[in-house]
Amino acid sequence: MDPSEVEFLAEKEPVTIIPNFSLDKVYLIGGDLGPFNPGLPVDVPLWLAINLKQRQKCRIIPPEWMDIEKLEEIRDRERREDTFTPMPSPYYMELTQLLLNHASDNIPKADEIRTLVKDTWDTRIAKLRLSADSFVKEQEAHAKLDNLTLMEINTIGTFFTESLNHMYKLRANLQPREEGQSQDY
Repeated sequence: MDPSEVEFLAEKEPVTIIPNFSLDKVYLIGGDLGPFNPGLPVDVPLWLAINLKQRQKCRIIPPEWMDIEKLEEIRDRERREDTFTPMPSPYYMELTQLLLNHASDNIPKADEIRTLVKDTWDTRIAKLRLSADSFVKEQEAHAKLDNLTLMEINTIGTFFTESLNHMYKLRANLQPREEGQSQDY
């Protein structure tokens, strides 16, 4: 899976908008949306919120976790803990990027939020690299990836699978071969 596919999945996450138009309920394959009434909040998928925002048909309300104090707490907890801590959303990085790129005028202190989320991401990726390094050095056969998001797994996934493949080949070459047994390459 590449990052654009992970972003596509993130666009299905619900967000709250305040529409400035009226429309009855819309029936889609993925579920019903609306009704839309001016000034009344309604939950819609992120892809629709961005589309409506680009057409100046709504204001996007940031998720409750997208707050300076909450993000500072998340960043600090991530720095303190040796293991990965649960994130407020399985798509926190993608949601932040999409919302800040398309609706930064609706998000108070957008630059600070961008910095805090990036700090959290950098801390988690550094932990992931250390875990991967330890994984390879100790010649582990499996890894426990609790509390990682899909994008974080996507970032390190190829490295993990290639490492396991190379370790398998090295171990196979170190073991004495029996007569008639072929060598994997």
